[in-house]
Amino acid sequence: MNTERLRKIIEYTESNREDIESKVKNFYSFAGMSNANDVLNILQIVRSSFRKKGYLVLEIPFSDKEIGALCYRGDALGYIVVNTSLSKVNTNFAICHEVYHVFYQANDFKSKVEFADNHYYEHEEEYAANLFAGTLLMPKASFAFMYNKFKIESSGNELDTIIRLMNYYQVPYMAALIRCYELDLPEANSISEELLSVSRAVVRDKFIELWLDDSILDATRKDDYEHIEDVVKKFGAECINDSYMSEQTLAKVLQNMRALYSEIRGE
Repeated sequence: MNTERLRKIIEYTESNREDIESKVKNFYSFAGMSNANDVLNILQIVRSSFRKKGYLVLEIPFSDKEIGALCYRGDALGYIVVNTSLSKVNTNFAICHEVYHVFYQANDFKSKVEFADNHYYEHEEEYAANLFAGTLLMPKASFAFMYNKFKIESSGNELDTIIRLMNYYQVPYMAALIRCYELDLPEANSISEELLSVSRAVVRDKFIELWLDDSILDATRKDDYEHIEDVVKKFGAECINDSYMSEQTLAKVLQNMRALYSEIRGE
């Protein structure tokens, strides 16, 4: 991330903040959430909402660690496959990013690949999805309050403040930093090149130094495949009993699922 790109993100936020905040409130209502403080386990909240929209969310460790998520919309169901070879902070952000695409993207998509390393692409739909994810995971009032609290606890150290925010909201470092600038929280008017260039190694060292939970920086490697195959088998058996599907068709479906799974896992 460089200064010019960050300025573009902030400019986009200033022009589109009200629209995205309105969409976040709309999602709260759809998900049955009364206020921003309900966002504790984001996947638990969004999974049922995705299901209502006809999407299943699967967590699978990919062999490719550059991909954050895969999205596909078929004729009947959609699938969002989250890469658990990435850290929890990255998957949290990827999930919320996909909420925007599923619920609010202007143009329909059949398939989509989200890359993990740098979520901030030069495309309006991606800027919108990232702003939505940041607003959903880091609500304005709560984030501003915690920023000031952690700034005091950090004796004014900006990096330590951001690391504490990152841990508290369980988001990527860059997402927390950008949210600070979006809400005009840092005292200095200029953007800090030093804060923009913090390495992953420095982030982990800071987590350890500040006695924070550095496990959120590690891959969860959660794997939903066996569970989803069991669901398909049970559903297929019911369809066979009702003469809606043949055993050969079910076997082909399972074969295709296993082939895709092996490809994703790099086996």
